[in-house]
Amino acid sequence: MSLYSINTPIIRPGDNIAKVMINALEKEKLHLKDGDIIVIAESVVATSQGRLEKLDQVNPSEGAIRLAKEYDLDPKIAEIVLREANEVCGGVKGVLLTQKDGLFVANAGVDSSNAPKDYVVLLPKEPQKTADGIKKQVEKKTGKKIGIIIGDSRVIPLKRGVIGVALATAGIEPVEDCRGMVDLFGRKLQVTFRAIADDVVSAAQILMGEADEQSPMVLIRGAPIKFTEEPQQEMQLSPEECMYMNVFQLRHTN
Repeated sequence: MSLYSINTPIIRPGDNIAKVMINALEKEKLHLKDGDIIVIAESVVATSQGRLEKLDQVNPSEGAIRLAKEYDLDPKIAEIVLREANEVCGGVKGVLLTQKDGLFVANAGVDSSNAPKDYVVLLPKEPQKTADGIKKQVEKKTGKKIGIIIGDSRVIPLKRGVIGVALATAGIEPVEDCRGMVDLFGRKLQVTFRAIADDVVSAAQILMGEADEQSPMVLIRGAPIKFTEEPQQEMQLSPEECMYMNVFQLRHTN
C-alpha cells in the first residue's frame, strides 16, 4: 500500500473540493488509477461549505456561561458547542464531551485549529452526500473508479492522542465482517468486525498531520479494501449494540 500527500491551497468557502483535488493532483504529477482512494480532511470540506462561525458575532447564553466557568472554556465556544451538540455529557478542563449524530466527539466537532483568525470551523453538513458528490465529480473528470473517505480525528477512552475515523465513505466497503473467518489455531471468529475505513484514515493522517502541513488530502493506492457502490456494513452502532454504552449505563443504574 502506498500513500501520497496532496498539498492544496488554503481552502475557502465556496471552493469546489473535487476541482481543488484534481488541480492539486496535476500539480503533484499524480495520476489517478482505478482502485485509488482519496482521504479528505473534514475541516476543508466544512470550510468549503462555509461552516465557519465568527466568534465576535456569538452571544453566549446563561447555559454556555455556566459550562464555560465549570470547564474553563471560552463562553463563545461553549455557546457554539451547545448549538451543535445533540447532548453535552460532561467534560474536562478545556473540552466538553458531547454526542453529535450518534457519536461521541469533543466539543461537538467545533475546532479553532486550521480555521481563520477569530473563527471556528464546524463539522461538515451531510458528509455522506458530500462524499458521494465528490466521487461522482472526480470519476466523471478522470474516468477512473475511485473511493472517497471524509476523515476526522477523535480520541478513544483511556488513550492519549487522536486517531483517524471516517465520517463518510463513497465507493468502498467501510467495515469488514470477519465473523466466520478462521484464526491461526483454527478457531472461527465470532464477533470481529474491522473498521477498515477508520484504519485507512489513521494511515492517511500520518501524512496529513494536525498542524500547518497543508496536506488535507492523501492518495492511497493498493489498500486491501473492497470497492462497491452498495456497502453492506454501516460504520455506526446503536447504543444498544455498543459495549461502552451498555457497561456505563449498567454502572449508572446500579
